[in-house]
Amino acid sequence: MSRSSSRSATTPAVATAGESRGQTGALPALAATVVVGAALALYASSLYGAFPERADPRVAEPTLQRAVDALATDGVVRPGDLSDVSSTAPDGYEAAFVLSTDDDRWRVGPASPPDAASATRPVAVRVAPGVVVTGRLRVVVWR
Repeated sequence: MSRSSSRSATTPAVATAGESRGQTGALPALAATVVVGAALALYASSLYGAFPERADPRVAEPTLQRAVDALATDGVVRPGDLSDVSSTAPDGYEAAFVLSTDDDRWRVGPASPPDAASATRPVAVRVAPGVVVTGRLRVVVWR
């Protein structure tokens, strides 16, 4: 047995420039990248819609200020006037107003979700003629 046989049978073939094994062209790679990016964007936008929208916390404080301005006469809040303050909620928002003292609590507005934005301020509350006590006005705002 002679070892003088042809080397081409045992030597692996070398790829020429025309044969690009294991590679892809620039255009298909770019197209695949665009498709993957679009799929991720679509997935992220669908997740954004799946979660409830949280209220902007920057809305609660100005709403509280408008409520105090509407309620306080000579710096004193009257619980009977609380129903008039519903109009101080910003457009597109729901709001609930809670006035409380050590002995009483008054509420105007629908039940609020747990993730709603809120703001609280101490106020003077007239509970009877000639009787003013310290209380708190709380505003809860959500979309």
